[in-house]
Amino acid sequence: MADFSNTDFRLDGKVAIVTGAGGRGNSIGRAYAVALAQAGANVVVADLNGEGAQKVADEIVTLGGKAIAAQVDITDTASVAAMGQQAETAFGGVDILVNNAALMVEIVDKPLIETDRARFDKGMAVNVWGAINCAQTIAPLIAKRGGGAIVNQVSAGAFPAQSFYGVTKIALVGATTTLATELGRQGIRVNAIAPGMTKTDAGLSLTPDDSPLVQMAASRTPIQLRDTPDALCGALLLLVSEAGRWMTGQVLNVDGGWVMR
Repeated sequence: MADFSNTDFRLDGKVAIVTGAGGRGNSIGRAYAVALAQAGANVVVADLNGEGAQKVADEIVTLGGKAIAAQVDITDTASVAAMGQQAETAFGGVDILVNNAALMVEIVDKPLIETDRARFDKGMAVNVWGAINCAQTIAPLIAKRGGGAIVNQVSAGAFPAQSFYGVTKIALVGATTTLATELGRQGIRVNAIAPGMTKTDAGLSLTPDDSPLVQMAASRTPIQLRDTPDALCGALLLLVSEAGRWMTGQVLNVDGGWVMR
């Protein structure tokens, strides 16, 4: 057995799909896509916003990486299948799926007790079914390549869930452990990342630095409460690379110690 090497974090020759990677400006999805490309992966930048996806794909190519854009509705199976076909046509298959796309800003302005059925269905359809739908459709492509990794984006806001958004994310934790159990024999590892209050455009619009929630959370967080999206990329590379080959069904909290378990 070979000793550990830093090259275990490399993704040369791998193909990765990142959903929600072309959305609002300074996003986690964009950071993930760029980091995967810099580690050597060919990246499918996927988003409902096709123009935004193309912008991030172009950025990766300008930096010397390989990427294509895919416009996708993660709640629609045919749309997700078309995304997988684009990956196969462009790069020969899929090894990594990062289920990053989600609703947040759109579903945090009302408490759960005031959430009607239409709003509930939309939030669950995107944040939970969207990830499951992508896994169902893309996992066979990953298995065909001999196995790989799926990473779901959950949230520190799920521990404990105190909003409808948190409810969707704790449900996605359950989907993560279930998919890890069901797909393990196919060589597919399924884990999750739970970011804390990340300095994205969307996050800062919801919780500016001077908000009471941020100040309260900062008072009980051992190190800095907030960091930029690139602070999450180390955890992502661990979970999708050979370096994390013995990990499945886990949630990595990357949040300055806001959540400790």
